[in-house]
Amino acid sequence: MKSPFINSHDNKRYFTLYHYYQTRFGCKLRKAVLECGFTCPNIDGTRGTGGCIFCDGGSGYFTSPGLTVTRQLTLEAERISRKFGSGAPLTAYFQANTNTYAPAGKLRTLYNEALAFPNVKGLSVGTRADCLPDDVLDVLSEINERTYLTVELGMQTVHDSTLALINRGCSHAEFVNGYNKLKSRGIRVCLHIINGLPGETEEMMCETAKQAAKLRPDAVKLQMLHVIRGTRLADMYARGEVSMLTRDEYIGVIVRQLEQLPPDTVIERITGDGDKSKLIAPMWSADKKSVLGGIDKRLAELDTWQGRLYK
Repeated sequence: MKSPFINSHDNKRYFTLYHYYQTRFGCKLRKAVLECGFTCPNIDGTRGTGGCIFCDGGSGYFTSPGLTVTRQLTLEAERISRKFGSGAPLTAYFQANTNTYAPAGKLRTLYNEALAFPNVKGLSVGTRADCLPDDVLDVLSEINERTYLTVELGMQTVHDSTLALINRGCSHAEFVNGYNKLKSRGIRVCLHIINGLPGETEEMMCETAKQAAKLRPDAVKLQMLHVIRGTRLADMYARGEVSMLTRDEYIGVIVRQLEQLPPDTVIERITGDGDKSKLIAPMWSADKKSVLGGIDKRLAELDTWQGRLYK
């Protein structure tokens, strides 16, 4: 059987972010990363302390703390121009920790400052589902009316036993509640799913994809669990308490997950390459091109595609 799903822009058997950008905007938007000093409710003691076991306390993207949004965007625009040429359209990406975990007035100011920067065509806001009070949702709704907005929501897994083990401090039911709040406001949502979490089998990972598919998300980011130096996960790994998926195992999981996800869900990430200066395991994940090529090859060998088993 020939796949009915090979998109026209990059010949992939899944709905890539590049294909989505080309279809919607006619060009690729480049993400300009922002770190605005936010914390998290399972760091500051509200829901827990220490953060998730894989958390290293923020992206550490900017070595000089306390830079304004405008200054960070200036530096990012310069970096992107050196790599891709001047004038590239940007998405301002509020990335580190929980970027709705602040008073609504402060969030409105930060988001508007980002939107005022030249060539910023939209915002991406990374957050948790338990950090979406009504006044913050009002701010997000205002922004959504003005620009292209994506809220990136950490799902990670549907299994509460795993969520407890990784010290998530947020149940799957709470996640679904937060997701539904955003969708009721007409806001585009991208779910984050992590494969290879401690104790999870391939079937558990596939069940996460099946449950995610029922939500009909606008987009999904899929990635492997990374062991990063300085985290509690790194300590667990050193003690032999955590094992990593092999590259082939990961590719197998991804193919099965893609088959379950709706064909119109954008796959914004299908692998991840952690900070190589801090990455402990799995080292194969640092070779992103090899992983992407392996996924393409496996999909072709099996003649399968995103959404093939979606119901």
